[in-house]
Amino acid sequence: MKIHEAYTDWSTTYDSDRNLTRDLDQTVSHETLAHLHFESVLELGCGTGKNTGLLATISERVHALDFSSGMIEKAKAKLKQPNINFEIADITRRWPCEDRSHDLVACNLVLEHVRDLSFVFSEAARVMVKAGRFFVCELHPYRQYGGTVARFQRDETTEIQAFVHHLTDFTDAALASGLSLVSVKEWWHEADRDKPPRLVSFVFEK
Repeated sequence: MKIHEAYTDWSTTYDSDRNLTRDLDQTVSHETLAHLHFESVLELGCGTGKNTGLLATISERVHALDFSSGMIEKAKAKLKQPNINFEIADITRRWPCEDRSHDLVACNLVLEHVRDLSFVFSEAARVMVKAGRFFVCELHPYRQYGGTVARFQRDETTEIQAFVHHLTDFTDAALASGLSLVSVKEWWHEADRDKPPRLVSFVFEK
């Protein structure tokens, strides 16, 4: 099953399934971004809108992209704020955004499904204004090394294709695109006692 087809299938239960990674990602986004304000936010891989509502409260405009029609439809049904524009798009191709049009690009639990990080980082740099920020939150590679991947349950378990990105893959891709590292943090869910970190987040600046 292709990645976008898997997420469209998962969209029917994504919000109700037990998913500690999804829940922790929401917490990370709130703790990192809730105290800030932006003019224009580009959200990559908005899914069912788990973070889109937060982004709409801290910005004047949100352009939310996802390549799954099912995920987008769920997000649209939940979020009616007039400052959110949803659009189906594949972030491995040129993004439907003007140059220097956003002061925040947010990307959560998406890049594990992208083989080559360099294009995503170069596009982020293209669409960001000077001093704009690129917020990334992803499954920690330590978890990936142990075989953890995004999965959901139907009659059988569906594992979604993923690619392992080491911590330096993120920082090297940023450096090659002219972005500097502002912060990097590792995150644990409260259920993760004595386990490797579940998520890693980065903030880069243009």
